[in-house]
Amino acid sequence: MSRAADIAYAEIRGLILSGEVLPGTRLKEEELAARCGVSRTPVRDALRRLEGELYVVRNGASRMFVADWQAEDLDELFALRSMIEAHAAARAATRIGPDSLAALEAANARIEAAIAGPAPDIPAFLEANRRFHDGIIAAAASPRLPAILSLLVEQPIVRRTAQRYSREALARSAAEHRELVHALAAHDPEWARAVMTAHIRRAYHAFVEAAGAAPDRAR
Repeated sequence: MSRAADIAYAEIRGLILSGEVLPGTRLKEEELAARCGVSRTPVRDALRRLEGELYVVRNGASRMFVADWQAEDLDELFALRSMIEAHAAARAATRIGPDSLAALEAANARIEAAIAGPAPDIPAFLEANRRFHDGIIAAAASPRLPAILSLLVEQPIVRRTAQRYSREALARSAAEHRELVHALAAHDPEWARAVMTAHIRRAYHAFVEAAGAAPDRAR
């Protein structure tokens, strides 16, 4: 992609992640071009990239919209994320070293600090949470995992999930991170796998309970 397309990509992706552009909103090239300070061609390139990353969807008339996942989509997304991140945690448990463990502990300390104030600092929580999970992916030492997980984890859904968490749920997330560090330090892949699976599944239920989006499993 050109530099102009990279600028447009970063700007549009930021609008989606921040919630400034809501799910289901139509994305018009001319308006985005004016917003990004580029021509329509790089905006078109950026939208194609965002479409490939599942941030936007195209309808039958080739109009672009911010992705608005249905209950069944959410269920599948979290199920896939659970399987892949659990595998990453198990793999990391057999490879992680002292420096990586220390980095995970530091990231979780920042999470605990972010939720310790009178009101949780959600942006700080999200940044530290990203660093924690990125640290596990890095420790897994797989060239494939980052590309696969980028489609499942770095989605607006992560931000919306965190914003719906109560202080108790945020604290529980930090506690689960601490247990993950213990499992990794013990180099126990099955313990790490089990904790990560439960961690992601709890995040899923926190989201659907808050959003009223539980999938209809009777079908």
